[in-house]
Order: sequence, then structure tokens, then C-alpha cells
Amino acid sequence: MKTYFRLLSFAKPIEKYAIPYVIFTLLYVVFITTVLILLGPLLNTLFNFNIGPAQLTAAKPGSLDLTGWCTYALSYLVKKFGRWGALKIVCASIVVGIILADACRYLSARIMENLRIHTLFNLRKTVFNNVMNMHMGFFNNERKGDIVSKVASDVQVVQFSVTSTLQVIFKEPMTMIGYLIGLFSISVKLTLCSLLVIPVSAFIIARIVKKLRGQATSAQQSYGTMISHLDEALSGVKIIKAFNATDFIKDRFNNENKRYSKILRSMAKRQQSASPVSEILSVTMISFILLYGGYLIIVSHSKELDPGFFLSYIGIFSQLNRPAKAISDSFSNINQGIAAGERVLALIDEKPLIKDAPNALAISDFKEGIHFKNVCFAYDEKPILSNINLTVPRGKTVALVGPSGGGKSTLMDLIPRFIEPQSGEICVDDHNIQSVTMHSLRALMGIVNQETILFNDSIFNNIAFGKTNVTTEAVEAAARIANAHNFIMETEDGYQTNIGDRGTKLSGGQRQRICIARAVLSNPPIMLLDEATSALDTESEKLVQDALNNLMKNRTSLIIAHRLSTIKNADIIVVLENGVIVEQGRHQQLINNDGLYKRLIDMQTFQ
Repeated sequence: MKTYFRLLSFAKPIEKYAIPYVIFTLLYVVFITTVLILLGPLLNTLFNFNIGPAQLTAAKPGSLDLTGWCTYALSYLVKKFGRWGALKIVCASIVVGIILADACRYLSARIMENLRIHTLFNLRKTVFNNVMNMHMGFFNNERKGDIVSKVASDVQVVQFSVTSTLQVIFKEPMTMIGYLIGLFSISVKLTLCSLLVIPVSAFIIARIVKKLRGQATSAQQSYGTMISHLDEALSGVKIIKAFNATDFIKDRFNNENKRYSKILRSMAKRQQSASPVSEILSVTMISFILLYGGYLIIVSHSKELDPGFFLSYIGIFSQLNRPAKAISDSFSNINQGIAAGERVLALIDEKPLIKDAPNALAISDFKEGIHFKNVCFAYDEKPILSNINLTVPRGKTVALVGPSGGGKSTLMDLIPRFIEPQSGEICVDDHNIQSVTMHSLRALMGIVNQETILFNDSIFNNIAFGKTNVTTEAVEAAARIANAHNFIMETEDGYQTNIGDRGTKLSGGQRQRICIARAVLSNPPIMLLDEATSALDTESEKLVQDALNNLMKNRTSLIIAHRLSTIKNADIIVVLENGVIVEQGRHQQLINNDGLYKRLIDMQTFQ
């Protein structure tokens, strides 16, 4: 229940919807119950049951005697308008009552649907916002498909199961209470006998749905795994075909699909069995009532029940099954919703390991440099960086080189606080980056990675990504600096050309220049370049390198590169090996030192 009420908290302000919903539901119950009770005197009038001179002069009944009031009103109408006139008035009253009841039911349904949509919006918004606030390490440890499954599928399940029970909680019990009042007003003895069967029905339904929650959890986990396989297959389709792994990928997906389908079949078997069982029980109960009610009328000649009201009683009791069935069905669905809700709430409860300090400052300028002071970092207790002491002066270009796995990318990721050091501190000017807001820190930086991250949108929107009110002139200027303007103008729609998923309609060099233009448009004082030319051919590399040179003018740049053309003109070259700075200086100085840097350059030269 704790999970259920947490999920309902996303419906706030629930009173905005609950109060009018309860009012319209109560009106619906009053109108529909009155109409069903009116069937008794209507039938008595139509078939001349027990309507004689004695009833025409009957005294007023007690305030809670509904059937008595109906009989009294009918007697008055018969006396004043005659039997035919009374019949027309009662029929008109029934039609008006049904119209009012259905109008109230429609309005209550509209209100409930608005509540459901409102809850879904809040829940999905909260989940997505929390995911976007997570630190980078979270995404390295989670399957992307599983996250997609929780944000899309699980939230949808919560909407159609958990929030739907709100309708059951308010409407169905009220409807049942209204019907029960009507039943007791017709015959207390018959109603008490018929209610003895209800606990048996509830027990049987509870046994059927007992295992649904565990199956629902397994189903959601299996679905998340299947979506992960789908995402990996679509992302790596070229490698899959290149290594003739199509059949392997098909089998992996289909095996999970088969497991998911098996769980769904088992759940459906239990869910679908609840409806026919409740139907059988309801027919059995009505048959019992027919038998006992017939006994009261035919054998015992009870004055408590007459034929017209007995038929009305059967009509009300047959309607009593509908809210009871809705409640039993909701118990079947709620288990699936709770299982999905637990997965969604687990994602909401995830907290970012990297967040702003309570009194973090917002910085807006960069004057001196970036300083690493005895910085250490480790992944799962495996040392990656050890006692890094380094200064990146303002306006200078610093290149990081060294063997793969030496810690270059890790060192760069520490600056925008994608990860946090275990010890030591990193300062921008005299501000420890852990004491400033991440938003203001990252606003000082432009980042260009080896992997080009583009979106399925126009070239213009990819360059202007994350910004509003950007002019066409500013985007074009950034594209010119990035050597991208000419090829953009050769595309079908120029800057409005859609580049496809992840920029697949462009070449590698073109994608990289779009990324550089995006960084240029931000006009940051600090540039972080992680092997931005390593995956390009010679011609593309020259165009991109020229763009990078334009980008780095009058900026502080930290670059990771292996190619001599990228690093030889750097103001400072830092050589990393096994997480330790082993050399530092300019290109010619390091060549003369005849150390690791020279060996790396020689290896590249002879390749």
C-alpha cells in the first residue's frame, strides 16, 4: 500500500479532481438507484399488483422507507390522474432519471480521465527529470533499454492500473452502497440471505489473483531486457552484419521475447479467469435469490415483498454485480501496476552522486587558469590517476598524450564534473569546482568528443542546440569558423536539412564540423577536445583540424590527441602513463628529452 499511495501523490492537487468527481458520482448513484426502485411501483401499476382502494388512502411512510415513498407517490398519482396518467408520469420520471444519471456518469468519467492524464504527466516528468539529473556513472552502469522501458512502458502501466483504481475506490463502493440501500428498502430478509454468498466470491477471486504481482514484476524486467536488446541491435547493425552475427542477435532477442510472452500468457490466464468465475458466481447468486424470493411470495405469502418490487429487486441485484466485478478486476490489475510502479519509483529514488553544494557559487568569468592539486581518481578501487599536479594557463593550449588507458579522458572528465576525484582538488581560477554550480561551470566550457553526438533534427537546430533566440547570422558565422558552411549550403535544404538519426546522412568529417560549430556558437573561454580528429580520413582531418585551430584561437584549450599534426603546436604537452604525469613541456623539448613522448612520436612516424 505504501507504493500505491506514493504513486497517488503524483495526482496532487487531487482535491481539484476528487471533490467534483465524488459529487457527480453520488448524484449518479442517487438517480440510478431511484430509477431502479421506481420499476417496482411501475410494474405494480402496469399489471395491477396490489394497487387497490386501501393503498390509495395509505398514510405517509417513514423518512427512510424508500419503497414506501414510491408506493405512496404512485398512489397519489393514481388517485389524481388515474392509472394510465400515473403510468405516463412514472415512465417520464424514469427517462429523466436515466438522462440525469448518465449525464453525471459522463461528467465523473471526464474528471477521472483528466486526473489520470494529470497523474501520468507528473509521474513521467519526474522520472525523466531525475534521469537527466543523474551523474554520468549512472548511465555507464544501467542498460539504456531498461531506462527507456521504465520511462515509457512502466509509467503507462501505472496510468492504466494504479490510477484507474481511483475510479473503483470512489465510484464502485458508492454505487454498491446505493444499490444495497435500495435492496434493504425492498426486503431486509432477502438481502441478508443473499449477502452471505459474497464472502465466498471474494475468497475465490483473491486466490486467483494472488500470484499476479510477482509475475508482473518478472514481465516488466523481461520487457526492459528485450528493449535493451532491440536498442543494441539497432545501434550496432553495421557491426552485427559485418561479423555475420545476425542469427545470434535474432536468437537473443527472440529468446527474451519468448520468455516475456510466456509470462504474459500466464498472467492473462489468471486475469481472464477472474471474469468468468465472477460471472458464474453472480448467476448462481441471482438464481438463489429467485428461488428464495419466489418462496416468500408463492409459499409463505410474505407481506414484505410483492411481485412488482421483487422484479425491481432482481434488477437492482443484477446491477450490483457490475461494481463488484469492477472491484475484483481492479485487484487483478493493481498488482501489475504496483510492480511497474516499484520499478518507476526505484528510478525516481536514485540520487545523483554528483550535485551542487548547498551554498555553491555561480561563476561567470575565467581569468587565470585551471589548477589540478594532488588529484587522485579510481574506478572501483582501481587507481586511474595518482597525485596529478597540473596547471592549464588561460589562453594556452595544453595537449594530453600517452598510451591508451593512461587516464587522459578521465582527467578531462574531471573538469566539467562528469566524475569526482577521490582526493585533491581542481580549481578554476581560485574557485574549487566543487564549490561552484555545475551549470555555471559547464557554461564556461565547450566540448568536442571523438564520438559525434548529433540529433535527428535540422543542421540549424543541431548547431543552436540548447539555445533560444539564436539568429541565422550567428549560426552561419559559427559554421564558417568550423569550415562547415560550404557543405551545408550544398545540402538539399541548407541549414534546414534534416541530418537523420545521429547524423547518419552526413560523413564523419561533416558531423564533426557540425559539433565544432555548435561549440563555436557557445563561445566558451575553455575548450575540451577529446580526440576530435582520430576517426577521420586525411582530407577530413585537415578540414576539421583547421576548424579546431579557428576554434582554439584566444581560448584556453585542453586537447587529447595521438596525431602529431594536432599536438605539435600545443603550448604545453603533458605525457600521462598509468595515471601519472611522466613528462611535460613543448614538442621539441620533449623530443630532446628522448623519453616516452619521443617513443610515441617515433612509433607514429614509422607507421
